Amino acid sequence: MATRYAALLRGINVGGGKKVPMAELRGLLESLGLRDVRTYLQSGQAAFTAGHGGEESLAVDLSGALAGRFGLDVDVIVRDHAYLRGVVEACPFPAGDLEPKQLHVTYYSAPVTEDRFAEIDRETYLPEDFRLGDRALYLYVPDGLGRSKLAEHLSKPRLARGVVATSRNWNTVRKLVEMTAD
Repeated sequence: MATRYAALLRGINVGGGKKVPMAELRGLLESLGLRDVRTYLQSGQAAFTAGHGGEESLAVDLSGALAGRFGLDVDVIVRDHAYLRGVVEACPFPAGDLEPKQLHVTYYSAPVTEDRFAEIDRETYLPEDFRLGDRALYLYVPDGLGRSKLAEHLSKPRLARGVVATSRNWNTVRKLVEMTAD
């Protein structure tokens, strides 16, 4: 049975490094036997249909193919439509009342717990806030990500130790649901 997935590539086409043209990414995914491939923006999102494998094996295959084709070490998270839709539905913040730039989701390759973030004094950052979901962290930043001290703290490498983490703004989060719908 074929399943619709999204691949989230971490750190490509940002800051002048890890250049991956989207047309070439589509071709690479198709060469892996994936169908109905679509990319979104230039920053590392692709949707596709796969009749084989699961999230983890597809992520490993895609990461290996990126290394072989472009010589890049790129972390990849693959999630199916049901998961992506669930992330939107479980948002603990009033997404419909917020500007998309105020809400972001960090996707993790494995579950994370509150213990990982115990060092953060949330009161210090108010009104900014974050909440954990299923392999996801929801981040509310009323003045946008670029001015957020909480986002800066959350991006410290030690907080992502042992997992792959990649963030997307709310517009992209919703677009991934749309792109993976049957």
